Amino acid sequence: MGIRLKAIVVYLSTSGNTKAMAEAIASGIESRNVDVKAVSFYDVKPEELNEAEAIAIGSSTFDHKMLPQPMEKFMNEALVSVNPKGKIGASFGSYGWSGEAPILIAEKMREIGMAVVDPVLRILHKPTDKDLQECKRLGVDIAEKLKHRNK
Repeated sequence: MGIRLKAIVVYLSTSGNTKAMAEAIASGIESRNVDVKAVSFYDVKPEELNEAEAIAIGSSTFDHKMLPQPMEKFMNEALVSVNPKGKIGASFGSYGWSGEAPILIAEKMREIGMAVVDPVLRILHKPTDKDLQECKRLGVDIAEKLKHRNK
């Protein structure tokens, strides 16, 4: 048996909506036999980011952007420090008005050399069952891209 592929889903959720999305994405990844962990951005360890071959990051949108402290700092410091070049990336988040945070996350991932899975997944307010199925589908897409790349 070969080495198991690893993914991590990191989220910043203030109302629980982005957390629900993260857990559904992780469920989709896991359904394709890829080791995955969904973890609050506050609890993620640098070694977990380093070991993961796919990193999905979710954030709520605040005032047309991601929270400057801590999410922007995380993107500019923690993520960049783990040699992200070539890793699979995906972004997602819930929003109330505008929903720019996941787009900004995807832009940053591309800028640092990650292979981003499109489209960016944005869900208005609390995810419905249909929305959560979309999240699982994104998880499956991440896992399939990871497996295809590692053939």
